[in-house]
Amino acid sequence: MSSQIFTLANQLTLLRLALIPFFALAVLDGNYPWALGLLLAAGVSDALDGVLARSLRQRTFLGAYMDPIADKLLLSTAFVVLAIRGNIPWTLSILVLGRDVLIVAIALVIMLAAGFRPFPPSHYGKACTATQVLTVIVVVLVEVVPHGTLAWSKGLLLWLAAITTVLSGLHYALRTGKMLPEIPSKP
Repeated sequence: MSSQIFTLANQLTLLRLALIPFFALAVLDGNYPWALGLLLAAGVSDALDGVLARSLRQRTFLGAYMDPIADKLLLSTAFVVLAIRGNIPWTLSILVLGRDVLIVAIALVIMLAAGFRPFPPSHYGKACTATQVLTVIVVVLVEVVPHGTLAWSKGLLLWLAAITTVLSGLHYALRTGKMLPEIPSKP
C-alpha cells in the first residue's frame, strides 16, 4: 500500500487535497488573489498528476480513487465558500452538492448490488465538471480583476453551471436506472 501512496502522481493529488482548506480560508477571508493562486496551483497539480501517472507508469488503484475525490472536494468546497461570501447563489451550491450526493448514492447502490463495478463519467458529467471548474475560476477572477467582460461571463457561467449540473444529474439517474436490471446481485 505504501508504494501506491508514495508515487509522485499520488503525492501531487495529496498536495491538492492539502490546498483545499487554505483555499477555503482565503475565500472566507476575502483574500481572492491568494485564493486564485491556490486554485491555479490545484489545477496545475491535477494536470501534472495525470501526466506523471501515465508517463512514469505510476497508475495506481489508490490514485484512480483519490484523484476524482480531490477534484470533487475542491469543487464542492469552492461552491460552498463562494456562496457563504455571496459570490454565487446558494441555489447553485445546493444543486452542485445535491448532484454530487446523487452520484455517490448511485455508485453506492451499484456497489452494494453488484460489488465493485466501474462507473465511468458520462459526457454530460465531464461537461458539467468543466463548466463548474470554469465557473469557480471566473467567479474568483472577477473578485481579483473586476472587469465588465468577466462580470458578464460570470453571469453566463452561473447559468451554464446550473443547467449542466441538473442535466448531468438527471442523466446519471436515468443511466443507472437502465443499468440496475442488468447488474447481477452479489452472491
